[in-house]
Amino acid sequence: MRVVVVGAGFAGSAAALLLHRAGHTVTLLEAVPDPSPVGAGIMLQPTGMHVLARLGLAAPILHAGHRVDRLRGLSSSGRELFHLPYAARGPGLFGLGLHRGVLFQTLFDAARAEVPDVRLGVPVARLGQPGCVRTNAGEELGPFDLIVVADGARSQIRAADFPGVRDVPYPWGALWFVAEDREGRFRGELLQAVKGAREMVGMLPTGLAPGGDTPLVSLFVSTRVRDAESVRREGVAAFRERVLRVAPMAEPIVAQLPDTEALLFAGYRDVRFTRWNAGNVVFIGDAAHAMSPQLGQGSNLALLDALVLSQCVAAQPGNVELALQAYSAERRAHLRFYQRMTRWLTPFFQSDSRVLGWARDVGFPVGAALPFLRNQMVATMCGGKLGFVRGSLPEGSYVPQLGPGSGDAAGPGSASV
Repeated sequence: MRVVVVGAGFAGSAAALLLHRAGHTVTLLEAVPDPSPVGAGIMLQPTGMHVLARLGLAAPILHAGHRVDRLRGLSSSGRELFHLPYAARGPGLFGLGLHRGVLFQTLFDAARAEVPDVRLGVPVARLGQPGCVRTNAGEELGPFDLIVVADGARSQIRAADFPGVRDVPYPWGALWFVAEDREGRFRGELLQAVKGAREMVGMLPTGLAPGGDTPLVSLFVSTRVRDAESVRREGVAAFRERVLRVAPMAEPIVAQLPDTEALLFAGYRDVRFTRWNAGNVVFIGDAAHAMSPQLGQGSNLALLDALVLSQCVAAQPGNVELALQAYSAERRAHLRFYQRMTRWLTPFFQSDSRVLGWARDVGFPVGAALPFLRNQMVATMCGGKLGFVRGSLPEGSYVPQLGPGSGDAAGPGSASV
């Protein structure tokens, strides 16, 4: 088939690679003229690492990442609210703290090396005539047999051609900063410190920057969208006080902040489709289901979207609409669960509610102490849950040998489902 993939982020690059390798003629369009590896830390879960292994791209990711064995939450007084080790779900499972730019660069470089038709600086405004897409400059490209929309949380195509889709910005986001961690103070865990539901500080070991050799750690500070600029204007001293009253252990990170202009702001959106396909068009990644990063699943869901899409297309050769209907059916339970869980959990960590903060501090320690609930919490963290009472996707056994990288980075391994 002739396939166009709009957007060369995680979902788009992975989909372009998989569909090209399946023998389709793929055109990959990216709006940015010269994409570069930017961003802060992200979490790769066993589900995402499985897809990277299927793509043959696990080795460079594991080399640059930092092994994360647990998620831990503390109150501002230092009381432990939850401690969720991956080992509670199965031996050898772990997460990977990774610089967002490393994952982008690895996927995008692979796509450019393999897919013959990669076009940069081509923003797509909307769909055109049947099977076509229309650029911002008014040029129609196509026709294509399959249109894969992966142009991110602020998708132009979604806004222009699917106005009925729910797309709501969250009132909260995060200011973030990436610092060096030469002494390895922040190892092995994603640590969140909270004070009520209004204040949260996260510290994620982030491995190596693209092309770098110094271990990094990412700092995330919960901030209302309307307050982000005023927090920057307060200056470094006030920001330092804001962080340390919640997370005193973050002092080595804040000490490296040159000024508040170095703080970048990330906002979130809540995007909900009834189904992700229409005719020969399918939405994947953040364009399909953007959500708060509270559960750390965005990149993993995007990679799984690309893999499942390629499998559904292969299972229905020559029948695009049937393949895309199968794709929506296959992804529905998984994506719906994480969208609901994210929507429900986020206010416990980012809201103005005193009641929710109190309920979290009381309920989470109890839940994490009960074996069944703890297992379900870790299963959710691993990225494969299909529902509250349903089981999980097979997480497989992704147990790479430890190797070179930043501290606990892991070397090449193998995956099975």
